[in-house]
Amino acid sequence: MQGSIKTRLELPEMLVLEILSKLHVKSLIRFRCVCKPWSSSFETPHFITKHHRNNLKNNNLNLLIKRCHGATRDDIHYFSQLSTEKDQNFRVKHNIHLPFFENFVHAPLVHGPCNGILCLAEPVVGHNVALWNPSTREFKILPQSTVQRPPGLEYTSFDRLGFGYDSQTDDFKVVIFVSNCFTWENEEGMSIYSHSIDQVELYSLKSDSWKEISFSGVDGYDSSLFNNYVSGFIYWQACTVDDLILSFDMVNEKFSTSPLPEFGGSLEQYYLDLLDFNGFLGAIFYPREGTNKSFDLWVMNGSWTKQFSVESILGAERPLGFWKNGELFLESSDQELVLFDPSIKELRNLGIHAYQETMRITTYVESLVTLNGRLEHEEYIIRRPAEGESN
Repeated sequence: MQGSIKTRLELPEMLVLEILSKLHVKSLIRFRCVCKPWSSSFETPHFITKHHRNNLKNNNLNLLIKRCHGATRDDIHYFSQLSTEKDQNFRVKHNIHLPFFENFVHAPLVHGPCNGILCLAEPVVGHNVALWNPSTREFKILPQSTVQRPPGLEYTSFDRLGFGYDSQTDDFKVVIFVSNCFTWENEEGMSIYSHSIDQVELYSLKSDSWKEISFSGVDGYDSSLFNNYVSGFIYWQACTVDDLILSFDMVNEKFSTSPLPEFGGSLEQYYLDLLDFNGFLGAIFYPREGTNKSFDLWVMNGSWTKQFSVESILGAERPLGFWKNGELFLESSDQELVLFDPSIKELRNLGIHAYQETMRITTYVESLVTLNGRLEHEEYIIRRPAEGESN
């Protein structure tokens, strides 16, 4: 009797890639060693886009929290990667320190996510900016700008930053407002300082270079939330006019302004944060004073409409961002991370602590986007498992 004949099932290449595009980045990085065609396919724009869209469609969110555990808000800030599995209840998986930014107070400021990429920047004074893909663990330090500055500068300050994606050219861009600061002596011999927004500079990842762009003359406040990039535009609250939003179109590289919603109050009484809410620009308002906080969310879809109101959450201090199914992360008055479910009005303590007003939340979907940088290295990023550690 002849031995059994083993058959080999060959799947069409397109079907194989379709299956692979649904996997986590960690698995795909391992599978690069399986065969060269797979490794090459994972780097194509088509596969990268399909993989990212699958994650968006399935709402496969990842969660980072930036915080400080010290005795003051000026102590070293770091990230914690939280588990998003239901049975693990937002347990801390990794603590991530960034030595590249640790010489700067509150560092780094974080912008994004944009297609799974975060932009990290030295706050207020300086020009250290980096891009980071926390899924592939790739880190790229942006080159110094070569844009000419006016002569006689005392120093240059980089006060506002935006980060987004140009879908037309498949390019990631960083926009920075540059303040040029001069000093001179008046007739009495006193030193006089001048400080103004004189330039706006734009970085392109594709060209790996900076250029100067035209500027409307209206500066913008950074939102305390991370994600003020929404569907091809970056948004800021206008500095000089309280009832305007400043926006930047990533494709045509132009600034414009639009009105805030008529929310029934003034920005002297309410904080404002701009954010991405399901692909639309959202504006969340909450009182500056008082212990019982209410939160109003307005959404721009052709015109401003109030999406919902959450009234008087006892013990809540400020919003940090949205989770799945409209759940809202909040910082409590005890400086703990809590999750509020508006459908059942339930507040759940997640057991994660930080110094007052140092917590920042960002949610992102995994991405295979390459930055032409380098893998995480202890000179820039230190990632440690948090097993056995307190939150």
